[in-house]
Amino acid sequence: MRAYEFYAKQENGFIKIPDEYRKKLNPKFKVIIVEDNEEKNSSIRDLLLPPILDTRGWKFDKEEANER
Repeated sequence: MRAYEFYAKQENGFIKIPDEYRKKLNPKFKVIIVEDNEEKNSSIRDLLLPPILDTRGWKFDKEEANER
């Protein structure tokens, strides 16, 4: 399997494959679409940040923990 990467804009719901790649492709191929958008990437980064927990009111008993 080979991978070819190029940037394209959709026009009327179609994406044109450049001639230089079309000649190299077999009749059957897989298409993966990756959206190039900074705003989308920042929301993904927000999902990967560690959660922030409110631990006020939590009590830790050191003696109880040592018993285990």
